[in-house]
Amino acid sequence: MNQSMRDAGIILFVAGIAFLTNLGGPHLWDRDEPRNAGCAAEMLAANNWVKPIFNAELREHKPVLTYWLMMISYAIFGVTEFSARLPSALLGIGSSLLTWLIGRRLFGARAGLWAGVAIATTLMFGVASRAATPDAPLIFFSTLAIAIYIVGTTSKTDSETVFVKDFPDSWPAILGMYASMGMAVLAKGPIGLVLPTAVIGMFLLIRRLPEGQSDSPTTWSARFRKLVAPFAPVHFLKTCWTMKPITCLACVAAIALPWYLWVHFRTDGEWTYGFFVKHNVGRAMNSMDGHRGNVLFYPVTLIVGFFPWSIFWLITLLDGLKTIRQINRYASGYLFAFCWVGVYVALFSLAKTKLPSYITPCYPGLAIATGAFIDRWNRGSFQLSPIWSRLAFGSVMFVGTAVLIGIPIASSLLVPGEMVLGLLGFIPLIGGLIALIASERQQIPRATFATAVTAILMSPAVFAFAAERIDRHRRVDEMVDSLYQNGSPESVDVISFHSPESSWIFYAKQPIERFREPEEARDALFGKNSQGQTRVLMTTTDKLTQLRPYLRESEIEIDTMPFFLEGTDIAIVRPVAKPVQQAKAESTTIR
Repeated sequence: MNQSMRDAGIILFVAGIAFLTNLGGPHLWDRDEPRNAGCAAEMLAANNWVKPIFNAELREHKPVLTYWLMMISYAIFGVTEFSARLPSALLGIGSSLLTWLIGRRLFGARAGLWAGVAIATTLMFGVASRAATPDAPLIFFSTLAIAIYIVGTTSKTDSETVFVKDFPDSWPAILGMYASMGMAVLAKGPIGLVLPTAVIGMFLLIRRLPEGQSDSPTTWSARFRKLVAPFAPVHFLKTCWTMKPITCLACVAAIALPWYLWVHFRTDGEWTYGFFVKHNVGRAMNSMDGHRGNVLFYPVTLIVGFFPWSIFWLITLLDGLKTIRQINRYASGYLFAFCWVGVYVALFSLAKTKLPSYITPCYPGLAIATGAFIDRWNRGSFQLSPIWSRLAFGSVMFVGTAVLIGIPIASSLLVPGEMVLGLLGFIPLIGGLIALIASERQQIPRATFATAVTAILMSPAVFAFAAERIDRHRRVDEMVDSLYQNGSPESVDVISFHSPESSWIFYAKQPIERFREPEEARDALFGKNSQGQTRVLMTTTDKLTQLRPYLRESEIEIDTMPFFLEGTDIAIVRPVAKPVQQAKAESTTIR
């Protein structure tokens, strides 16, 4: 087995463990997972491949690609948590392989291997690759477009890979790159085109600067001119033209536009307005659903979301900047990786609505820079002060200690009986200690290998073991049993007082009509729908207080169960079937 096959096998093994272990174990997590999975289920049931529908209503939040992938998975495996998440897991594995390929191309085989292992075992990328959301398709196709660009513009010599051209000159490469962006647009909208082209464009704007622009400035005015030099109008327009914008738009339109037009006409423009105006422009201009943050939101998000590999973030940044200034064989690779991360962080920092998942597509770039740093450190290309390794591996030990102490305390408050989850802290604590001891002995490869083993063990421990233990406290199966204790989903019509949670809708396996007025909810509960089904009402105990004055206690029975982390209970209200003798007595009285 040659090195490439061996390394690819390692990435497949690590990513497979990280993303597939107990994939269908926990129930779908509110609120995004059940919305996406439920939308795909309703579309499949109606043989509808055009109009996104959830809870029998138009879903304007996301384009259709994620639903298509889930529908295919449902058709093969049935409508389950596993089949809803499987497309994300497979695409996460694919993105890990693409990260390995790009890292290998830019920095060499060992750096690529480190990059692939790193991205497969980071916290936030693991979430994206195990969740029934559009993030994994967006990341995969965005990364695929960038991978095609890298392969199409670099040439491998005996000792290194160099950029030999600014833009691919092969039409299959150009079309493949922009077709991948078209698929990303089908996955999550315009950002599937805007962000990858911005990454490539930013790299070219800096790379194509005239000779002498890279000299270190000595005055503040010179520093300012250097900062804005990439955006000089003529230089900017020439670079944009180099990227063949007409071909780009034509190719993306050929892939994505047919569905966008189809859904526009099928919904009389309602989906188009909702998606582009409310969910794109609206999120950029206003903070929606309380998702806000300051300029430090995404830098902090990267440190947390890229854990445990984020322990190297500062030394990776400093080493990369030093390498770029020296203009050595790794300068272009670091520049591209930094443009990849910087473009996503900068652009999404400008938006008013902020979520950690928004910048996950830049994680491959961060992993590639981290892999390059680790490879060079392992090979002794530079010496680090012991303070850096102590800070890095000490922070892993700190996290492990915090988990050992904090989780039992949090468990007693939030998930009683799960103090055992605190034992997971031994993984980073012991792993960080082994890495620290090895680094103190100048055994750097052993230290970084210990970090990799720690990351590989943490991923299934968190996502497969801990997530399922916590999921038990949501008591989803108990909720479903209570809903249908007197029948089946076909014989019971579930309604709600105020808005139902998306997981209620998914696990009820039917749309849930909501009523906002107590009188309407009462009348609906004691009536029957056009199919003659009896009705069961779902709400929360705090909302139930508004409904109780309109109900007779003798006519209803109520089941309650904790509403996980919401500070209230789920209440399931059903009419009580009256005894025959009582019904006859009431009938006689009425006469």
